[in-house]
Amino acid sequence: MTNAVLNTLLGVLAAIGAGLSPAPAYAYALDPQLDCKSSAHDFIAPLLNNQYIDASPMRVEANSVNAFRPTHGGTLTAFGFRVYAVLGYEREDAIFKSGTGKAIPNSSYGAIVVGPAESVEARVRETGSGAAVHQVVPLLLTVIFCEGP
Repeated sequence: MTNAVLNTLLGVLAAIGAGLSPAPAYAYALDPQLDCKSSAHDFIAPLLNNQYIDASPMRVEANSVNAFRPTHGGTLTAFGFRVYAVLGYEREDAIFKSGTGKAIPNSSYGAIVVGPAESVEARVRETGSGAAVHQVVPLLLTVIFCEGP
């Protein structure tokens, strides 16, 4: 993961409020979409259409990565961990707002989850996903991130 993307993720986390309750059993799982074989549009559009995330991003980074908050009362999970936010950007896609700087060149998407990086990474690798996994807040928040071609 590039420094610019990592810095973006850190900025997104600074904008997100805490909420550390465990995921209920009826949560919607994002695991299949985090196989890194999709586009940001294909990842985000169904979440918007089914109202799992707010339609307006809570934050748009300078490089145009959009951070979307799960809807109030909605619960998303990724590999068994509660999703704190979903991220994405795809050039020339109306779903995503543009930032003030140079946009990332590829379609990229992912999720920030509540859980330690080691545990998240183990579950992600069990599924065969090629997603990058990075600790953002020690023992607390971890990002699962897919960069497109």
